[in-house]
Amino acid sequence: MSLRTKLVLIVDERMDRAQATNAAVVTGLSMGGRLPESVGDDGKDASGGVHAGLNPHPVPVLAAASSRLRELNDAARAREALTVVGFNDVARRSRDYDTYLADLARTPAEDIDYVAVAIFGPRSQVNALTKRLPLLK
Repeated sequence: MSLRTKLVLIVDERMDRAQATNAAVVTGLSMGGRLPESVGDDGKDASGGVHAGLNPHPVPVLAAASSRLRELNDAARAREALTVVGFNDVARRSRDYDTYLADLARTPAEDIDYVAVAIFGPRSQVNALTKRLPLLK
């Protein structure tokens, strides 16, 4: 099945494995809550066991420099057809959501650095933004 839409996740290439995993999970969960049909039907195995439905989109996890993450976030947000979730350093430093919102409200956009960005939308638009990025290693 060829999907007309695409979902990608881009993580800061300098992060260690634990931080990158955390950033990917937080960003992916946030994106999933915004997508229509984000979870497929539950499935049954041959023994009758039920397995929770999964996201039907392949999700390549790509790597980029922090400065490139900001550019990707801004460029994707400028495209009306794309859904974008950016996980930023303000959120990463916060220990609870209320603190994050308060700190974010005091932080100018130019001072926000991103550690991960998820982009979903028409395949051609997502590819145009991310096609030269390598997979996260």
